[in-house]
Amino acid sequence: MTQTDDIDERPADGAHTGTDAGQNSGPDEGDIAADYIEELLDICDVDGDIDIDVSGSRTSISVHSDDPEDLRLLSKPETVNALQELTRLAVQSSTGEFSRLILDIGGSREARKNELAVLVDRAVDRLADGADEASLPAMSSYERKIVHDLVKERGYGSHSVGEGRDRHTVITASAPA
Repeated sequence: MTQTDDIDERPADGAHTGTDAGQNSGPDEGDIAADYIEELLDICDVDGDIDIDVSGSRTSISVHSDDPEDLRLLSKPETVNALQELTRLAVQSSTGEFSRLILDIGGSREARKNELAVLVDRAVDRLADGADEASLPAMSSYERKIVHDLVKERGYGSHSVGEGRDRHTVITASAPA
C-alpha cells in the first residue's frame, strides 16, 4: 500500500482522510508518523510531500520535494536518523507500542545504501587480495542489515561484532553455513 499526502492539501486539523481496509479504526503508525513529520516540516517552513508505505509489519515514511534543495538540511544521514528516532518515539507515545518505522528524507536512504555498497565492495576487494576478514565502521542496526544483505548477494559471509554504538560488521571470505 502506498499513500501520498500533499502537505499543503491536508485538512487544517491535521486529520488524515484516507482509510485502509482491514486496519483498526484509530490512527495507525503511518498516520501518526506522517502527522508528526508534517508538523516538523511546518515548523521548519519546508515544503514536502509525504508517502506512507507499509511492507509486512514495517512502515516507511518518505519525504520528497520537487526542489531537492528544500530538504537538503533535513536529509543529512545523522539528521534523518535523529528524526527517525523522534518519530518512532512520537508513534510509541501515541500507540503504546514499539515502532520500527523507517524514515527517508529526500532519498537519503537510497544514497546511504549506495555508500554502503561502496564500503562492501572495498571490503570484498581486501578479501580478494588475501585478507581473512574486513571490518566496516560502526553503524546502526538498519545499516548493518543492508550490509549483511549486500554481502550475501556477493557470496561472502558477515556477522556483527561489538556492543551499542560500537557495533559493526565483519565480512569474511566464506558465507556462513
